[in-house]
Amino acid sequence: MTLKNPKVTVVGAGNVGATCAQRLIEKNVSDVVLVDIIEGIPQGKALDLMEARPVELHDRKITGSNDYAATKDSDVVVITAGIARKPGMSRDDLLKTNAQIVGGVTNEVVKYSPNSIIIVVSNPLDVMTHLSWVKSKFPPERVFGMAGVLDSARMRFFIAEALNVSCEDVQAMVLGGHGDQMVPMPRFSTVSGIPITELLSPQKINEINERTKNGGIEIVNYLKTGSAYYAPASSAATMVEAIIQDRKRVFPVCAHLSGEYGLKDVFVGVPVKLGQKGIEKIIELKLASEELEALHKSADAVKQNVAKLSELALV
Repeated sequence: MTLKNPKVTVVGAGNVGATCAQRLIEKNVSDVVLVDIIEGIPQGKALDLMEARPVELHDRKITGSNDYAATKDSDVVVITAGIARKPGMSRDDLLKTNAQIVGGVTNEVVKYSPNSIIIVVSNPLDVMTHLSWVKSKFPPERVFGMAGVLDSARMRFFIAEALNVSCEDVQAMVLGGHGDQMVPMPRFSTVSGIPITELLSPQKINEINERTKNGGIEIVNYLKTGSAYYAPASSAATMVEAIIQDRKRVFPVCAHLSGEYGLKDVFVGVPVKLGQKGIEKIIELKLASEELEALHKSADAVKQNVAKLSELALV
């Protein structure tokens, strides 16, 4: 059942945040508060989107603010705030700066929306999700990261492109951290139920896996001065929709593990069921030994970066 008069806050009025807000109101998911520290930016983008309402034919309200008081009693908060990658930068290069930003944002979320669900989009995503969870003291089912939806969407597109079929018929699964160690899962990726291992050569599948892992930097290298935002915004918005409308969607999501897959106290991408309570179930796939080894290697990379936060006294 859809929440009555749902309210969603998007923190960060940059490309990802503003586009996420646009997706949410134009899909009639919820009213949105767009928050940013730069005066005028959230207000101007909100007004622009409101003036598009007569054309897009919806009545959802978007409010731009520099004050977190406007976010009070939000049902879901999407954190996109932080600096974006530039060519030559890894997601991990953003660690210290974005940790300070995400930590401060999380404190404001707790202050004004203590019953909210937090979706983290800021990079390095798995580490920022861990940080937000620690700072918020929320139960882990109410704090998680977006990346798996984005990574699997990229893989779905590459599969559809390779086979010249509709994206609508393609499903893909990507596990692990949102970085170089992510784990695309061809065995769990299908076209209308047919595993791609029966439709594509091992060489082509390997090419798709590698392009999926490098999907973000491929776009960064084209843009030069920024990073991807259309697909990340759509991915975050579809997660919000699943929560607000209690859709029980199954997505790969950056979730806190407490023994699943043999991993503890780490946030990595695994399939979950998303509904009104947030993560309602973590789905544990039966992985082959090499798949499980790759997932553990990815989780170790996340743990190393979380340890860096501790060394910097940021968590």
